[in-house]
Formats: sequence, C-alpha cells, structure tokens
Amino acid sequence: MKADVEAIEQVVRDAETLQSDVDGFTGLLTEEVSLVNFTGIRLRGRATVKEVMAKALRTPLKDVLTTNELLDITFLRPDVALATLVKHVNDGRTGALTFVLVKEDGRWLIALAQTTPVVTS
Repeated sequence: MKADVEAIEQVVRDAETLQSDVDGFTGLLTEEVSLVNFTGIRLRGRATVKEVMAKALRTPLKDVLTTNELLDITFLRPDVALATLVKHVNDGRTGALTFVLVKEDGRWLIALAQTTPVVTS
C-alpha cells in the first residue's frame, strides 16, 4: 500500500511537471481516459487529449501554468484510486481537481481527470 501511495504521488508530481510536454503528459493517461478541463470541455481518449493539448500549446495557453496540491488518496479497490487535489493556476484561479487512477501492468495511470473551478466570494 505504501508503494502504491508513493507511486500515485509521483504521478501527481509528473502531471504537474509535464503539463507542457504533450508526449510526457499523455503518457500518464490510460488509452480511454476521460478528461474534463477547467473550462468544462470533455475529452475522451489519449489520442484526443494529445491532439487538443498540442494545439493549445501553440496558443497563449502555453503560458498558463498550474501547480497541483494533493489532499487525499482513497483506494476504491487495490487497483483503483481516487486522488483529491487543488489546482492552483498562475493567474490566481483555483480548481478542485479529481483523478481516478488505475493500476495497469504494475503502473498507475490517470483514467479520469476532472477540474471544477472554485468560486470565491
């Protein structure tokens, strides 16, 4: 269990570090990943994420950087985990970020990523 927690923590760190590296980031995803970004756009499949991410990095979005703060990991099964995070955007926005990770061939991969903007009053 401790090794799995450490592996998931590494995936979270890698997702942040590789946020501008299309191949590196998408290498953290399952083939059939579901990703809902900060603006509510839903992407399905690693190939689609790769295509959309490559296009986005050719726009001013390349300068929007985020950090991920891991709050909690819950194991739903020995090979499925829920990671609860806070996404901090360099422009001051904050998001509630959730990863569902699955263990495939001994490696933890992101099967679902959902970011919901946090509205502060």
